[in-house]
Amino acid sequence: RKWNSWGSLFSHPRDFTPVCTTELGRPMIALPVDSVEDHLAWSKDISAYNGDEPTEELPFPIIDDKNQDLAIQLGMLYPAEKDEKGMPVTVHMVFIFGPDKKLKLSILYPATTGRNFDEILRVIISLQLTAEKRVATAVYWKNGDSVMVLPTIPEEEAKKLFPKGVFTKELPSGKKYLHYTPQP
Repeated sequence: RKWNSWGSLFSHPRDFTPVCTTELGRPMIALPVDSVEDHLAWSKDISAYNGDEPTEELPFPIIDDKNQDLAIQLGMLYPAEKDEKGMPVTVHMVFIFGPDKKLKLSILYPATTGRNFDEILRVIISLQLTAEKRVATAVYWKNGDSVMVLPTIPEEEAKKLFPKGVFTKELPSGKKYLHYTPQP
């Protein structure tokens, strides 16, 4: 099957952990270090937590990595947190891949901290937008907000690319590099 879209891989420390149970139920590929049997049993808890009928079926695949082979290869082990056998658990890792199969973003959270899925979704939308258009997004940008025109685009070309207008923020330096346009 040909892969030509964006993809994500999320790791989590273990099945049957409180933080992970509250995070899942979102579209992704999940990578814990437990057996398939544990995944299936735990999926009922995830469904129930999300207000659904307990079921072994989740709307995303879970990878079996009980030997931690993939977790080790991807550098996802967190030595400060150990399981009941004294083995390091995986961190909450997020990998976002572009249609070109290249890593576009990785975020690492410790095992004790849940991921902010609103922020992850904001970042994915930004990655897709900035890959398609010649713009950048600011620190508190939200989907639909104005975006920044790349400073490498000449003024005349920017006017053609962004017919809704390009607005320059006046700054004390007098340099004209902070250009905004409505989100294309």
